[in-house]
Amino acid sequence: MKAGGGDGGSSVSDEEWERFLRASLEGVPDAPEEPSARDRAAAARRPPERAADTAWRAYTPPRRRSRKGWYVAGFVASVALLAVAFAPGGVTGLFGDDARGADAAPLAPESVAPTAPPDAGPEAVRPTLAEPFKGSPAARWADGPAGITVPEARATGWMDRAEVARALRLSRDFLVASNLEPGVLRGERPAGAIALINPRQRDVQDYLAAAFRSPGEANDPVLLFSRFDPAQARLVGDVVKTRGRLTYAEGEKGAVRVTADVTFVYPIAPAGGGDAVVRTIVRREVVMSWDDPAKVITEPGTFSLVSYRADMTNAGCGPATGRLIPSFGGGGGGTASGPAVDPYDRSTSMDERMGAAGDEECGTATRS
Repeated sequence: MKAGGGDGGSSVSDEEWERFLRASLEGVPDAPEEPSARDRAAAARRPPERAADTAWRAYTPPRRRSRKGWYVAGFVASVALLAVAFAPGGVTGLFGDDARGADAAPLAPESVAPTAPPDAGPEAVRPTLAEPFKGSPAARWADGPAGITVPEARATGWMDRAEVARALRLSRDFLVASNLEPGVLRGERPAGAIALINPRQRDVQDYLAAAFRSPGEANDPVLLFSRFDPAQARLVGDVVKTRGRLTYAEGEKGAVRVTADVTFVYPIAPAGGGDAVVRTIVRREVVMSWDDPAKVITEPGTFSLVSYRADMTNAGCGPATGRLIPSFGGGGGGTASGPAVDPYDRSTSMDERMGAAGDEECGTATRS
C-alpha cells in the first residue's frame, strides 16, 4: 500500500474521520480524575531456540516479526460516540472457495495455557486450495469466533456478574471485528472495532488517525487489526482458524481488566490466481480495561486500551505498509535476525515470545 493510503473502501473519508476525532476530543471542565501514564515492559526474553522438526524443513520457512505497541492514555470529558454496528459471526464468503482443511478431531477449547507446543505431524505436507490447513496444527482448531474461549463471568470490581458477562462478550466482539470481519481483512477501516475503544483516549485516537492516514513503524494499523492488500493476496475459503482465550481480573480503580491472547491463522493465495497457498499466522495479546464511569471518563459500551502486542509469521519483514504482506516464495523479505520460533506454540508466554521491551526482530518460523 502506498504511504498515506486511504481507508480501503470505507464510506468515511480520512478527513471526515479526523474532523470527528477533533470534535470529540474537546474537553469539559470538572471531569473525573485522569489516570496517570504507566510504562509497560516485557518481563523476559525469548527462551532458547527450539529444535525444528525436519519434516517442516522440506521448504523455505517463512519469516516472522515480533512487534508491540503500548498505549496508556489520559481521559478527558465524554462526548456522544457514533454507534457502529457489526455482526460477531464467523468469516463467510470472503473470496469464494469453501476450504476447511483435512478432517481431524477438533481440540477442546483452550481454557488454560498449554504446557507444550502441538506436534509437528508425521510428514511434511503443503496446503492446497481444497485443504488450506493441511499439515498444520490449526486443522484441529475451531473456526473463527468459536476458537476464542470466554470464561464464566463473576462479579468483579465495579461490575456485577451480568455486567462482566457483557464486558467479556464485547471484548470478544472487538477481536472478531479486528481480525475476522471480512471487510477489515480486505483492508477496509475497522469501524466496528474502533467504535468499542474509548473515544476519550487521546493517545489511542491520535494513533488510529495517523495509522490510517500514513501508516509507518510508529503508527502501523496491523499492530491491532489484521488487514491484507486485496491486490496482492486473497483469503482461501471462508474460514480463519483461531485458538486462544480471554482472562480477566480487577484492575485499577475497580476496573475489570480483560486480557486476550489469541492466535489467528489465515490461509492465503496470490490475488492474481494460481494454486500456491501459504499461511499467515498472527498471535495477539490485547489488554482492555472496562472502567467504572464514576471514576474514569468513558463512553458506555467502550473499553480503554491498555496495551497490545503482536507476533506475526509470513506477514512481511520490510517497512510497515499498514497491511499484512505474505510471501508466496517463503522468504517474506527483510533480514532474519531473530531466533527461530514455532508460531503455533502457545505454551510460551507473550513476554518470552516478544523479548525485552523495545525489541523488534524479524526471525524464522519453524513452520507455517
